[in-house]
Amino acid sequence: MHKTSASPLAVIYAGLLVYASLYPFSDWRYQGVVPWGFLTSPLPRYWTGFDVAVNVLGYMPFGFLLVLSARRSGRSWHTVSLATLLAGVLSLTMESLQNYLPARVPSNVDLALNVFGAWLGAMTAWALERLGMIQRWSRFRARWFVPDARGGLVLLGLWPLTLLFPAAVPFGLGQVLERLETALADALHDTPFLDWLPVRDIELQPLVPGVELVCVMLGLLIPCLLGYCIIRAMSQRALFVLLLFFLGLVSSALSAALSYGPEHAWAWFSLPVRVGMMTALVFVILLLWLPRRACVALVLLALGIYLSLINQAPTSPYFAQTLSTWEQGRFIRFHGLAQWLGWVWPYAALAYVLTQIAGADSKQ
Repeated sequence: MHKTSASPLAVIYAGLLVYASLYPFSDWRYQGVVPWGFLTSPLPRYWTGFDVAVNVLGYMPFGFLLVLSARRSGRSWHTVSLATLLAGVLSLTMESLQNYLPARVPSNVDLALNVFGAWLGAMTAWALERLGMIQRWSRFRARWFVPDARGGLVLLGLWPLTLLFPAAVPFGLGQVLERLETALADALHDTPFLDWLPVRDIELQPLVPGVELVCVMLGLLIPCLLGYCIIRAMSQRALFVLLLFFLGLVSSALSAALSYGPEHAWAWFSLPVRVGMMTALVFVILLLWLPRRACVALVLLALGIYLSLINQAPTSPYFAQTLSTWEQGRFIRFHGLAQWLGWVWPYAALAYVLTQIAGADSKQ
């Protein structure tokens, strides 16, 4: 039996599928049809290649992760069939619930494509296991990472995805203060508790270049230090840093290109961003030798400073306006999933680091 990162990733991915299937979670109502009535409905007249690809590709990782989790945990009995069945049950449930959402349309074609995508993902995982690739990954993981690296690997695997939704500050994740204030004020509207909320004298102002530089630096330093917490050797840390910086650049450029147009792919790469990235690179090189426990303490300190600074920056309605008019931007937004990942990731990293500290203290 092995603790595998595939298990929590499968659970997280199932949650993302539920979110994407039931968004916007509003105006629930009974529309006079049985939930499973769409199964016998005529095939839709209009469909696009994009719709087919999204429905197939959307469920492929789920099937892949289910089989990978079962194989890594020592279970080998009909894993492909069970993974496909589980994905089919999930898709059938989501399509049935869409009957109660006027903004969503259940489809038997979507269900079939979802099941087919899950089967493709499950077969891919099964084929890789038969070819010995899973065992090679197990040996690679044992050689590179500490035994309790599962949570850190999940966070690092999700980090490039968090950058797909453009932020006010490059690599600026966890910017939620202004949104939370607005949501809380709306929830307490017309109640006496509204007066209890603190009121700022002035609105949040855009960050000055120096503070933006620090945010960019910490935005890259934090995932690097998180990797240092679970990677064994100094040479392996160095390779990891190169990969992380490359993924950060590619994800940010892809986000800008798909959201604002290909001609703006590098518009975010300003002087403060470049200096912040170079400063982060210098720091991570100097910290290559740092012991694991010191890395845990340093990433906790960096997260505290980073979240304090990034939440002093205002949000911009320009992002939403641009994404609403750009086809690929709507795909990257994917009903807000990428944005939610960007909001939650630093706080999940904070919780992970705190559990590592608590676990280390309990072992003493």
